[in-house]
Amino acid sequence: MAAHLSYGRVNLNVLREAVRRELREFLDKCAGSKAIVWDENLTGPFGLIAQYSLLKEHEVEKMFTLKGSRLPAADVKNIIFFVRPRLELMDIIAENVLSEDRRGPARDFHILFVPRRSLLCEQRLKDLGVLGSFIHREEYSLDLIPFDGDLLSMESEGAFKECYLESDQTSLYHAAKGLMTLQALYGTIPQIFGKGECARQVANMMIRMKREFTGSQNSIFPVFDNLLLLDRNVDLLTPLATQLTYEGLIDEIYGIQNSYVKLPPEKFAPKKQGDGSKDLPTEAKKLQLNSAEELYAEIRDKNFNAVGSVLSKKAKVISAAFEERHNAKTVGEIKQFVSQLPHMQAARGSLANHTSIAELIKDVTTSEDFFDKLTVEQEFMSGVDTDKVNSYIEDCIAQKHPLIKVLRLICLQSVCNSGLKQKVLDYYKREILQTYGYEHLLTLHSLEKAGLLRPQPGGRNNYPTIRKTLRLWMDDVNEQRFGLLRALYWYRRCGSQC
Repeated sequence: MAAHLSYGRVNLNVLREAVRRELREFLDKCAGSKAIVWDENLTGPFGLIAQYSLLKEHEVEKMFTLKGSRLPAADVKNIIFFVRPRLELMDIIAENVLSEDRRGPARDFHILFVPRRSLLCEQRLKDLGVLGSFIHREEYSLDLIPFDGDLLSMESEGAFKECYLESDQTSLYHAAKGLMTLQALYGTIPQIFGKGECARQVANMMIRMKREFTGSQNSIFPVFDNLLLLDRNVDLLTPLATQLTYEGLIDEIYGIQNSYVKLPPEKFAPKKQGDGSKDLPTEAKKLQLNSAEELYAEIRDKNFNAVGSVLSKKAKVISAAFEERHNAKTVGEIKQFVSQLPHMQAARGSLANHTSIAELIKDVTTSEDFFDKLTVEQEFMSGVDTDKVNSYIEDCIAQKHPLIKVLRLICLQSVCNSGLKQKVLDYYKREILQTYGYEHLLTLHSLEKAGLLRPQPGGRNNYPTIRKTLRLWMDDVNEQRFGLLRALYWYRRCGSQC
């Protein structure tokens, strides 16, 4: 059991155990030894609900990544494909099955679609002549994945694109199904609120699904009082601005995938006397980040400006705890200290890891470029010079900084100005196409279609009114919690003598 999933107000271990049970039931249908062929996009999400030990208990002996041509040799009776319903993956699966048939001896093939079966995919397998090779063709409803005690995720990175660019409601259907599963486990949610067209569609799907199961009443007392559904386009500002919490900066700089982060190994190498450069590790340091770790749970949502003092206090506490060994005189006192030793050593290891991470982040946040970028973001969000071409963005384009960085800043300016003046928008477009290539004409078109980048309608900027009415900007803040961005901004505005 993942203890950290039960720390919140809702015990999400109930959901985790439900999806694990469904997985075990499917594996037991395939009697005998098994090899699993994974769609590589599913290995991360599945790792959060089922470790290899669980699979091994159900006779899984080998695991491979789905690739073209022949599968690696495996002396097993069953080969199971765990895949998303994507047509391009069906072509690879057909190639694998046909090559196995030629190799012999005969194997039993099975396919598990995550999260839904697809008639189109099955038709593609039929056209390729391998559909009849599969004994079991089933779906695995992994819609909402428990990440932490207060966090569920669909891990559907393309959902925004599907909804706003392709008018594809598949992800909305999966959201509705996931919420219905949640209600089956935790009781019917009495009130649903929402804002946005996608939110309305999800709510309507849930109502329809509820009508289809009118024969079975949910007798579980509701754990959730309300459900609030919000379209992403209700707030386009937040994902464009740089995150400044400890966890947010880890994600900004290194990227967190399925609660894991890969970090440069140099900071984590054990310190040795003399020249230890020859022994420096070359493989990235992989760490899991969730609330099961006491220190991470404490600092993850703090502004990075406040993390250093917490780490310093924790270091003093741990040091004092280890010093207690000198005061242990009796056998009972020594025994008590020894019983606490594993927890203390784990706390010291955790502190060392997060001190190293903080040093890596600080190397970035103290750079001139990071400083300048935050200054520009601060100016846009406070309504300064949003109606003209920004010189920092011009410099970034001229120096060919990463395109994603440039586009985030331009889109932020567009959102904070209720769109850009036509001549400003045309200028940015021209500079991007000439610098990064004309293939990005489609990129710019997609941003416009999604509402992230657009011309200002009628020359009116509604953002200042919205900012004031909804109190999006705080004048009186705790500098320890929110001070980094503001301090950088005013330092930039006033100069070092301010």
